Amino acid sequence: MKNKPLDNKRISWIDQVKGFGIILVVYGHNFPAIENYIYSFHMPLFFMLAGMFHPKKTGFNIIRKRAKQILVPYFLWSLLLFIFWYFIGRKFGESSLLDLSPVKNFIGIFFSQGDTEYMNWGIPMWFLPCLFLTFLIFYFLLKFRNTLIKIVVLLISILIGFMLPKYFNTCFFWSFDVSLVALSFYALGFYGKKKLLQKNHQKEYLILFLVFIFHLILSFLAFQKVDMYRSIYGNEFFFLLNSFCGILFWILLFKKFNRFSFLSFLGRNTIPILALQIRSITFIKAVLFFLIGIEIFDFNEFEKIVLVLFQLIIMYPIILLVNKYAPIFNGKN
Repeated sequence: MKNKPLDNKRISWIDQVKGFGIILVVYGHNFPAIENYIYSFHMPLFFMLAGMFHPKKTGFNIIRKRAKQILVPYFLWSLLLFIFWYFIGRKFGESSLLDLSPVKNFIGIFFSQGDTEYMNWGIPMWFLPCLFLTFLIFYFLLKFRNTLIKIVVLLISILIGFMLPKYFNTCFFWSFDVSLVALSFYALGFYGKKKLLQKNHQKEYLILFLVFIFHLILSFLAFQKVDMYRSIYGNEFFFLLNSFCGILFWILLFKKFNRFSFLSFLGRNTIPILALQIRSITFIKAVLFFLIGIEIFDFNEFEKIVLVLFQLIIMYPIILLVNKYAPIFNGKN
């Protein structure tokens, strides 16, 4: 059976990869022992998967549709998160110890950068405007008809993305510099989707094994701090190579073992999880404080894993309500 177009049918293993990726996002924000490993590929993974869904058609309607899917839920969630932060969040925990400006944090909704000073209400939300900007840049890049020009412009754009934070000590609107770097993964998803969507064959087991070995070696050799939001890449070459290997390994793994249906649910609801993950841990800490009296939260590794489980359990009913009564918060009509 031939694969149907991506726009017409959801592909379960892709949803499961996204579900796995969003779990890594939640777990990664709990400062686990494998934080460097998670950050080495988890955001590039989402950019690559997004590239697989880049539309072949052109026109303003395509841009408007993508804006409804990404920007509308971003601004709706960000406004709610800011309101919560303004009246409650900034008065407790670490935020209460910082002299943060409500005006700057309100500006941060539209600028979507600036770290704690501008996005203390929800730093993880940076990804959505950056993703839309990556889509927009790639959309116009495809308008070049000459293949060589496309490749040259793509490579120059990626290089500029790496160079900008080296020469300009500033934050760029909607993480513009990050969106240029993200083109490397986005383009890989766009041009490699036909191969990735092909029916499973025996050679994929060999490729999976080889990629796994390379990924292990590179993760060991290039054990470096990576944080795309803050434009931290370490060695750029190792960052790209290790990210590609990590992405390919996990994609092929889920493609071969497509049996984790619970991940499909998470993969279809990444936007609400992205928005609610920090508030869910705030809720858990509040419960621990008022019921048990814990004031200092120093979780061990096992507790951090349990924490992720409880975060997902707390978010589950909210996601169901969002999808039933306000699907626009999940990028749906």
